[in-house]
Amino acid sequence: MSPNNNRLSNRTMAFVLAGGRGSRLKELTDNRVKPAVFFGGKTRIIDFALSNALNSGIRKMAVATQYKAHSLIRHCQRGWNFFRAERNEYLDILPASQRVDENKWYVGTADAVTQNIDIIDSYDVDYVLILAGDHIYKMDYEIMLREHVDANADVTVGCLTVPRMEATAFGVMHVDETDEITQFLEKPADPPGIPGDPENALASMGIYVFKWSYLRELLIADGQDPNSSHDFGGDLIPYIVKNGKAQAHRFDNSCVRHEKEAPSYWRDVGTVDAFWKANIDLTDFDPDLNLWDTNWPIWTYSESVPPAKFIHDQAERRGSAVSSLVSGGCIVSGTEIRNSLLFTQVHTNSFSLLDHVVALPYVNVARSARLTNCVVDRGVQIPEGLVVGEDPEEDKKWFRVSEGGVTLVTQSMLNARAAAE
Repeated sequence: MSPNNNRLSNRTMAFVLAGGRGSRLKELTDNRVKPAVFFGGKTRIIDFALSNALNSGIRKMAVATQYKAHSLIRHCQRGWNFFRAERNEYLDILPASQRVDENKWYVGTADAVTQNIDIIDSYDVDYVLILAGDHIYKMDYEIMLREHVDANADVTVGCLTVPRMEATAFGVMHVDETDEITQFLEKPADPPGIPGDPENALASMGIYVFKWSYLRELLIADGQDPNSSHDFGGDLIPYIVKNGKAQAHRFDNSCVRHEKEAPSYWRDVGTVDAFWKANIDLTDFDPDLNLWDTNWPIWTYSESVPPAKFIHDQAERRGSAVSSLVSGGCIVSGTEIRNSLLFTQVHTNSFSLLDHVVALPYVNVARSARLTNCVVDRGVQIPEGLVVGEDPEEDKKWFRVSEGGVTLVTQSMLNARAAAE
């Protein structure tokens, strides 16, 4: 038997939970669910979970969708359509389609799996990997699967190592010296430290490994419990901690780094500030997230576009970009770009300035506009002479200004501004 046939990933399916509203991203999720939000110049957030699974050797995947799912479904159909059933590969989109009860949508993370038990059965797998589709990270799931089997656990929970008092916003694992979970605490005011490392705590990543036969029985019992909220973190994991064996897997052990000494990288880009910062961080000289690593590529749908173009070379009208990422199809015409990230097909015009700007696809910036510390939504037409990011009080009249001082600009906001003038 070849080493590849011994990989647990060959006997595993990845079930990606991608139905969350993502309301903290405000208008960025008005027309798309959080996992479908653009990230990093050409990808979407869900591409990280799916790419991790693919790079780990998993060839059977399902994506459960619910709210504002069209953009996500279309992206998966266009960018993840290379799986071939004749090779025993699948990526199924599982919208909440009232297939169990005509009045019942997905009512919790566990219920999203329960309603698709028959589909998972058809995959004929031994293990199920439950993933959140809305985080940015690189992880080798084969390592976590191996730890699960070696520990003979009923569930293994992926965990971040975070400073103890920062863990108050997470579900926290209280573990013993072998990393067996003895208590699961949801957003505790005083999180327990790690044995031997009391200043840090283990916080849940929302990633779980189960043996499918075990999880199947658990889901059926949970589905019949009228007092359950049918949620992994709220119901199933605490039950297993109390009645079975739950093991913590440390992300530090399976994080894919571009160099040995690089820090573990995991981001929840669930707020406008976090989204802006994670994108702008990619413009650093040596970013913690390496998108250039061909050994662990992030797969996505790539539009067929020409290379980026920079035109005009006059003192006040020079197309230039410094410490920035500029995607294909962009035309930087007489514009100064600094510490910014431009997605596909962004066009900027003469005498304009972009400084610490995240511009989503198909943005057009007219002449003499000045944009600073902002996120510009897909397809926005920035009018001539618009100034954003220099006067917060003025910006607040028309746009959304975050707690961190980042301005979010959408077309509807600009339309309201134009109508009022």
